[in-house]
Amino acid sequence: MTRSLPHLANDSWEALLTAHAVLMKRFAAAPIWDEVSIREYDVLYTLSKHAAPIRLGELNRNVLLSQPALSRLVERLVDRGLVERAPDPADGRGVRLTLTEAGREQQRRTGRRHADDVTREVGAALTETEMRQLEAITRKLAGRTRPHSTETDPIPTLRRQ
Repeated sequence: MTRSLPHLANDSWEALLTAHAVLMKRFAAAPIWDEVSIREYDVLYTLSKHAAPIRLGELNRNVLLSQPALSRLVERLVDRGLVERAPDPADGRGVRLTLTEAGREQQRRTGRRHADDVTREVGAALTETEMRQLEAITRKLAGRTRPHSTETDPIPTLRRQ
């Protein structure tokens, strides 16, 4: 029996969410989060993709945290010397965030280990052709078809810098 378009769309969406949840649980259980949590890494990774400091709102668009939770997490990263705040030259009331050298090194160190886990999990389940198809499909769903654009990449967690 052929599924209707609404059923197919919803079944596809459910499969995507289930795969994401399963993989994220596996990644979170990996023994690599001894120095930073997976959420802290997400913030460090997102900041690492920007050549210039960014505002909290821009950071918030690229991570899966509420704005209050992100503010608290950024505060902890600032206190640990991994993220730096700088006044926003365009808006005296605002601040911009950037990685410190220690934050950049932490992101790279954790990123190498995380990339190994991602390669192992995804590579065990998909062929190279399927990985290319998955990348194209998920970028299309995210509204971004240009590969390797770093300005608004909504898929930060699964790549290494």
